[in-house]
Amino acid sequence: MTVKASDYDNEFPVTWCPGCGNFAILQALKQALAELDLRPDQVVLVSGIGQAGKLPHYMRCNFFNGLHGRAIPLATAVRIANTGLPVIVVGGDGDLFGEGGNHFTHALRRNVNLTVLSHNNQVFGLTKGQASPTAEVGLSARLQPRGVILHPFNPLAAAVIGEAALVARGFAGESGHLVGLIKRAVRTDGFALVDVLQPCVSFDRKHTFQWYRDRIYNLDESGHDPRDFAAAIARSREWDQQVPIGVFFENPDRPSYEQATPVLRGEPLVDRKPDPGRVQKLIDSFL
Repeated sequence: MTVKASDYDNEFPVTWCPGCGNFAILQALKQALAELDLRPDQVVLVSGIGQAGKLPHYMRCNFFNGLHGRAIPLATAVRIANTGLPVIVVGGDGDLFGEGGNHFTHALRRNVNLTVLSHNNQVFGLTKGQASPTAEVGLSARLQPRGVILHPFNPLAAAVIGEAALVARGFAGESGHLVGLIKRAVRTDGFALVDVLQPCVSFDRKHTFQWYRDRIYNLDESGHDPRDFAAAIARSREWDQQVPIGVFFENPDRPSYEQATPVLRGEPLVDRKPDPGRVQKLIDSFL
């Protein structure tokens, strides 16, 4: 039976602000999973806290909603236990790169087979608009009325430097393109980041849908080579006048954590029958 995007619909009301970019991301994720022919029981979403972290609540599938900033370690545990299960992390720029920044860094080192879908709007939307770690210098926010003074964290550059398996950026206003990026990320063997430019219509009046439409261009149409490390870094630093979307970097030759860990090869751990005798033998060795 063919999977449809509507198979992921549930009955819970969506509480995002009208016009929020999250709506398009939610629909793009449903469509991507349907086109990958993955049923709701064949995928798991993991999120933390925030407006983006609510996304799994609005989907009919397996999900784990954990603590603020802790989605990636939870997702890592799920993936290690069941290497046959596609695992998608959903979070905002504060959740993933602020509270969860340390976990993001070490997940890059491990190259765990995860798809990380970040909703990047430069603000903490759930707590009413404080600047997030990705906020550009000068952006006026609720706690920074005179403008942000801290240098922004660049998740794309960090992921390229960390030699992730896939580093990409989408835009909530380009749903069809975003669907393709999510599908490519889920198919990637290793850590895949899809950073999504997601306008916050309530707390960021600068970076509107039109602001992005006036500046974005598609890397796939610019002659960019995603295997070129230096070019990927250069593209990841472009902002303001030109904002690239698409695949910045891909690194298919680097072994994933699952490939590099002998015990995880073959049958998933969740499907293996426990052997109490081996555990008892280990206990006895300490007596």
